Amino acid sequence: MLRRLILLLICLAAVPMLAVSEGVLDEALALFDPNGDVRVPFSDEGEAKLEWIIDVLRDALGVPDVLDEESEAEVGVFPVEPDAKDLINKLSQAYYSYADAFLRDHPDQRATFLKGKQWGFKSLRMNPTFVAFEERDGFVAAVEAETDVAALFWANANWLRWAEPDILSAIKAGIAKKSLAMSERALALDDTYSTYGSYRALGGFWQGMPSNPILAVFTGGLMQDYEKVLASFCALVDEPAFCEGVDGLLDPICTAYFENRVLFAQYYLIPLEHWEDAARVLRSVLAEPIGDLFPLYNGLNQQIASQLLREVEEHL
Repeated sequence: MLRRLILLLICLAAVPMLAVSEGVLDEALALFDPNGDVRVPFSDEGEAKLEWIIDVLRDALGVPDVLDEESEAEVGVFPVEPDAKDLINKLSQAYYSYADAFLRDHPDQRATFLKGKQWGFKSLRMNPTFVAFEERDGFVAAVEAETDVAALFWANANWLRWAEPDILSAIKAGIAKKSLAMSERALALDDTYSTYGSYRALGGFWQGMPSNPILAVFTGGLMQDYEKVLASFCALVDEPAFCEGVDGLLDPICTAYFENRVLFAQYYLIPLEHWEDAARVLRSVLAEPIGDLFPLYNGLNQQIASQLLREVEEHL
């Protein structure tokens, strides 16, 4: 690995920084909604647009083909200016959105999430405070001192999706406590980011923890907890029958973001066999227009809702 890094640094020194016109970069950046989504449709056109966005961001950062974006070490030593941090966050987000929306069941999906994870971690470690805490007190302490919600959110989102196909190995590697710290810190910094996305992350996290106490040894005692799953999703869905005694819907905009309802069905209603309610929630997603606010994720989640509904209807 050391020899590879030395060769990489030599190559990077010999490769001129790639250029992208300010107008082209502005056009790509304009597609990122301030709330955390990418405004492209869930279609072949949207897929091509996201591929273009990734290319533009890589060009703007001067990323050469010799760089292995799946390598934490290589991305870590890649030189970038401090003012490029926002571009790195957006590249991490673009990789996540592309893999999540358009590479489902594709062999490249996991590698694409890994690229997004490495750029997210690159952004985190561009903060000298993060690095100082990590070296002295460890990763969780560094996360607790971090202030960049986008870096935390997209690094964590990519990391979890990369780990998902081999969750047992991820648990044994100690990802659980680190991921939980990232979600909780992002929530504390800005709970509205990505349409209250940290609540979704926490809901999925607690549903995905092991129910077996033996496996919980590897998570530091963290176990599947449906009360915490429900508390997370009650902030996002208008479900008073389920959320009595729990803080309810935080913001009406959450009902317009279909993923909130779909994940509530997927991570809470379906595992606990609330079949009729799951069908009701999923049908409500399919009955509404995609709209202009969240074209990518509302389109994607209507597809997911349709697939889940077919499974749910087998139990009605």
